[in-house]
Amino acid sequence: MRKAAQLLQALFSRRWWWVTLIVLMLMLALARLGFWQLDRLQQRRASNLILAATLANTPLDLANDAIPQDVASLKDRQVQTTGEFDFEHQVMLKVQNWQGRAGAHLITPLVFEDGKTAVLVDRGWIPEADNNLDGRSKYDIPGLVTVNGFAALSQTLPEQTPIEPQEPQDQWYRVDIEAIQRQITYQLVPIYILQSPADNSQPPFRSEPDIDLSEGNHLSYAMQWFIFSVGLGVAYVIFVNRQMRERKSS
Repeated sequence: MRKAAQLLQALFSRRWWWVTLIVLMLMLALARLGFWQLDRLQQRRASNLILAATLANTPLDLANDAIPQDVASLKDRQVQTTGEFDFEHQVMLKVQNWQGRAGAHLITPLVFEDGKTAVLVDRGWIPEADNNLDGRSKYDIPGLVTVNGFAALSQTLPEQTPIEPQEPQDQWYRVDIEAIQRQITYQLVPIYILQSPADNSQPPFRSEPDIDLSEGNHLSYAMQWFIFSVGLGVAYVIFVNRQMRERKSS
């Protein structure tokens, strides 16, 4: 007990008090990072619960069911709808890869039976050589079709000023629903569909969205920060104690 009291007195002596203060501040900062990671872990767990509930929902029929105002809540939800593809207004999502091969994705409006509303459908990847009118046409599926897949959110960029109307284009680098809407007469729903894979024996090749329900590395990162905090304090106390012994022996 006496040794501990002497060490505590030394830590806050004239010689060491300012170093002790700095070390305590650093320890608190490191511990705060640990608690921040624990907060991130709780947020991740809450998000996972929401995502798991979303995945467990029955598929949303975009043509008949009401679309919630909070469109973001639909992300990764299973959806389905019936209609006819409008190949005249089909666009290509450029710079897409499939197993190291260059190509593009077919983004095709699926017009509902009311003829007034449609949803964009990512029908999958085709090779770069087919990214022309003749090449794309061999992937056309005429007539009434039912599409199943996962809801995806519009890919927009922050804009300082509104985009002026522009000439219709069939080559895009992102699925910006609002921008594509400007060149289509019927109303697009505010999400698009990542069509579910078929047998993938031939293009267009499709893959399901990468859905991660893990907790990540937040817990291990938190433990590391706490260990750093405690380790710094222990190392500092050992250093001061060694300095005290050396002064006594000199």
